[in-house]
Amino acid sequence: MSIADTVVSEIFERGKDLPKVLTEAIKHELGVSIGEFSKKSGIAESTIYKILAGERDPNLRTFRKILTTIREIEIGSAERRRFIAVVCSRGCLDVLDRRKIDIGDESFDIREYAVTTMEEAIIAAIQAEREGASALVCAPIVSPTVERIVNIPVATIRPRTSIMKAIELAAKKIC
Repeated sequence: MSIADTVVSEIFERGKDLPKVLTEAIKHELGVSIGEFSKKSGIAESTIYKILAGERDPNLRTFRKILTTIREIEIGSAERRRFIAVVCSRGCLDVLDRRKIDIGDESFDIREYAVTTMEEAIIAAIQAEREGASALVCAPIVSPTVERIVNIPVATIRPRTSIMKAIELAAKKIC
């Protein structure tokens, strides 16, 4: 269910308080400021503040603008979240041969985040989520920590052939 649909359901079907429901939707679920919401909706900032404070009920036209703006922001967020972040060393990123992946009807860009330390990997994961990543791929050493921090799916890199090649190289260096 979309955020706009939830707003309508909460207000009209469950009888919840309009200011509380709109405040939750705008500030917390959409994560936009009242000023930004005002600009996108064309509704005066003071009017939005009065509605959220319970000092004024919106007329039907204003309520439609509010719902339309919520939908537009939500759709815009969904479109921006069409990439998968890959957080790993530059050496690992250099072997990526694609910048896009198609899964069924879905298509995702692949965005690289080169790091050299575990701390940088954690910071990059948070940054990727803030930038709208749909999911994240990272090294096994940081994935348990990253999974606790971000609210998007995390996949762990499982290098099979490269581990054996590294072991063989190490063995050759010994001999």
